[in-house]
Amino acid sequence: MFYDVSAFKSPVPVLRDDRTHALVNILPRESKRLIAKGVLELPEVKRVLAQGWFVVSRGITPSYILEEITGSEFDNPNCTAGIITEGRMASVHEDDRLGPWVFRDGKLDETPAPEALRQFQARDVSIKGANAVDPDGNIGVFAADAAGGTVGGIWPTLTARGSHWVAPVSLERLIPSVIEAARHCGNHLWDYTMGQSAGFMPVVNAQVVTEIEALALLTGVTAVHIGSGGVAGSEGAVMLALEGESKVVESAFELIESIKGEPQFDPPRLVPYVREPENSPSHV
Repeated sequence: MFYDVSAFKSPVPVLRDDRTHALVNILPRESKRLIAKGVLELPEVKRVLAQGWFVVSRGITPSYILEEITGSEFDNPNCTAGIITEGRMASVHEDDRLGPWVFRDGKLDETPAPEALRQFQARDVSIKGANAVDPDGNIGVFAADAAGGTVGGIWPTLTARGSHWVAPVSLERLIPSVIEAARHCGNHLWDYTMGQSAGFMPVVNAQVVTEIEALALLTGVTAVHIGSGGVAGSEGAVMLALEGESKVVESAFELIESIKGEPQFDPPRLVPYVREPENSPSHV
């Protein structure tokens, strides 16, 4: 859909009845694991993990990518700054935040992320997740920071140098239009907020990897987004129709079965939320 995966997919017959079909349901935390596995199959990522800079910005989904690379467990809820939890937008306590992470030639490196970014070439890769994705492959990222946070720090360099911005993001975050959403957001725009105030940073040149791209990269299956949502623990679930040759669909189905039951984690310690007075900049 957003990333050209034709090279990874086996050709399928035109007639619907000649293909094998499957229906799968993937919970948000399972999607994060699936997408993380898919990101590591991107040729750009494979190449840069052999030679080059690979920077993973803070984010819950990126933390799953770290686990897939290193084989170690990470403190997922603290691998971010901003977070949506307990029914509101919030920030992880500054003392608990982890990341970002820098890899050089496939190994964790102590070079600070801004310094690594200054050395980026066109072949190098930056991982940054998103809070929204639209059907055109644009992404949106919430930013509580007045200067755009991580997006404000990395976008100019990545764009000017033609480097790779890979955005792992679930279809649970699909919205009609990132560009239209950005026209209605701003840190100092809101009169009322449920939690942390945040702006909305639109990015139009990222390489988006959703469940669809991940499955294509990992198995070659064709996946179609056919529904979302659920109740009693299945909120945010993504429903996909899988189509393809029998062995391909079976492989994809078994892969999804293997990530079922991905554990949920508890909310992290949050920055106390204090409502701004009415004479604050956001109310001017």
